Amino acid sequence: MNYNKKIAFHTLGCKLNFSETSTIGRTMEDAGYIKVEFSDIADYYVINTCSVTENADKECKFLVRQIKRKSPESKVIIIGCFAQLKPNEIAAIEGVSMVLGASEKFNLDKHIHQLHESEDTIIFNNDYKNIDTFNPAFNIGDRTRTFLKIQDGCDYFCTFCTIPMARGKSRSASIIETVAQAILAAKSGVKEIVITGVNTGDYGKSLLNFQRSEETFFDLLQ
Repeated sequence: MNYNKKIAFHTLGCKLNFSETSTIGRTMEDAGYIKVEFSDIADYYVINTCSVTENADKECKFLVRQIKRKSPESKVIIIGCFAQLKPNEIAAIEGVSMVLGASEKFNLDKHIHQLHESEDTIIFNNDYKNIDTFNPAFNIGDRTRTFLKIQDGCDYFCTFCTIPMARGKSRSASIIETVAQAILAAKSGVKEIVITGVNTGDYGKSLLNFQRSEETFFDLLQ
């Protein structure tokens, strides 16, 4: 039982992260947690991190220190790209209670209960080659525009880019599933839907052995 525990979220990085944070937040509200502003006092603080910005580690450490100063007894959970790439480095930051990699951040409601069973920092992180699920996401409640996630991951391994290691291979849901998410987002009252992903033009990579389906990004737009 969460006993109406309060939880706050903060997002670093791209609109894709923004949509995922919102979706995870709704999952936690559905589980009975009370979502509050990041500036408020909460029982749990979740930071969704980025691996692209040069100061990712500095931003993360600064936020953790800020949280522990205002709420020393709270639990700090780090998720997202930086958590996938440097889980042990993040776990070593004083004040961090849990680190969830790319395949586990959407399972926050399942893992959060373990925070009270161990005083050590808990890490749930798989090798990027084993990231094989697609979790749909969109943000609501923050503005009249929503960012709808249609694709995740990258296959290209460009020089100096960490995204493939942070998010795994390119993958997406079917058109039927994606349109259903768009309809759900529209019903929330937003006026505009913006499509987002790591490589939106790569849409159509299925979850079955990551093979390309017959569906394309152009088909989705139609």
